Amino acid sequence: MRVCVALFTADLRLHDNPVLQAALRDAERVVPLFVVDSGIRRTGFAVPNRAAFLADSLADLDAALRERGGRLVVRVGDVVEETCRAAAETGAEAVHLAGGVSRYAVRREERLRAELAGDRRELRVHDASLTAVPPGALTPAGSGKDHFAVFTPYFRRWESFSVRRVLPAPDAVRPPDVRSAGLPGAQALASGSPSPGLPDGGESEARRRLRAWLSGPLSAYDERHDDLAADATSRLSPYLHFGCLSPAELLHRARAQDNPGAHAFVRQLAWREFHHQVLAARPDAADHDYRPRRDRWRRAPKQTEAWRDGRTGYPVVDAAMRQLRHEGWMPGRARLLAASFLAKTLYVDWRVGARHFLDLLVDGDVANNQLNWQWAAGTGTDTRPNRLLNPLVQARRFDPDGEYVRRWLPELRHLDARAVHRLPRLDDADRAGLDYPAPIVDLEAAAARFRAGRGVD
Repeated sequence: MRVCVALFTADLRLHDNPVLQAALRDAERVVPLFVVDSGIRRTGFAVPNRAAFLADSLADLDAALRERGGRLVVRVGDVVEETCRAAAETGAEAVHLAGGVSRYAVRREERLRAELAGDRRELRVHDASLTAVPPGALTPAGSGKDHFAVFTPYFRRWESFSVRRVLPAPDAVRPPDVRSAGLPGAQALASGSPSPGLPDGGESEARRRLRAWLSGPLSAYDERHDDLAADATSRLSPYLHFGCLSPAELLHRARAQDNPGAHAFVRQLAWREFHHQVLAARPDAADHDYRPRRDRWRRAPKQTEAWRDGRTGYPVVDAAMRQLRHEGWMPGRARLLAASFLAKTLYVDWRVGARHFLDLLVDGDVANNQLNWQWAAGTGTDTRPNRLLNPLVQARRFDPDGEYVRRWLPELRHLDARAVHRLPRLDDADRAGLDYPAPIVDLEAAAARFRAGRGVD
């Protein structure tokens, strides 16, 4: 009886899972394995929000497998050691795995391949599991470069790529007899309490949200996705991050809508994949400037703490940071505003902000978080690296009625939109009675400081 292991990592789903489907084609018995990896704790990536979402997702995956005659096999420890041990115990001839792009994922793959080869077992990596287009599939023609450094030419090639077909969920998954630890709870994965507004994890919830998104809101995405008060983005990013939802399936189903909203949404999916191919080619971009600017970053602990706490005196920035703490999530426009304020207005190293985001974001993803931060800081792939976003202008444009601000800053709920937008310009006398801080920085002085630090006119 031929046995294979399907090692789940960031692909916690049964629908359109190339790793699981390949293992099922390859063997009569398949071990659906998840390792609670002790190495993740050492990286600082195990945080309460993602732990809670992961626990939900594992429980949902186990339930779906049990409906098909199987179960999720759980091990705890070093991912390579535990995977090899499970393979040896069951006599598995091969281990199937989704290819990753982070340094940690690459090292995991290298170690697994070497250890399995020593036992005369094979590692089979599937590169079209975590993205719709494999990270290394597209390179600039005739340039000799290994990846696209600018989004627009990447997007043109990405749009014409023939994405693999969507695979059905299996009817049956039958593992061999093999020991398993119990499903981990959130506290077993990371200490601390998750954000109170955290969404439920798991493939079942992902597919429910997908149906709701495709049934109507998607069609208005082009007009409303930057409207902070409208909350009109898909909120599917956590499910993509944990692989509860297939990017290939999402792409196919969005394209089938064929309307301006769907086209704009597909472009955002391409940004996600653009960042994955950048990180695959340049793994050090996780913590080193992709394009160094010789910045002389400031150490401003009090201002940085005010930024983290949502007490900068700029309401739209503070609302974004309060939403992050409450939900473990923010819409893309809010992330950009908050990141730009720290990296350019306060001129604090983007890595400080990226770490804070990773501590809270339920969709905290090395490729997208780090490279979006670099884009906002002007050290990444932005073709206008020295642009400055004025939070007052951005607030009037993307929260004109002040509704988003009042939603997340209860101390300002009694103010009308005009008062909200004028607030950072009030003097101390006019601020009397408000439980809200004065601005921690003058925008004109901050802009001059940034230009001097960056060495631009």
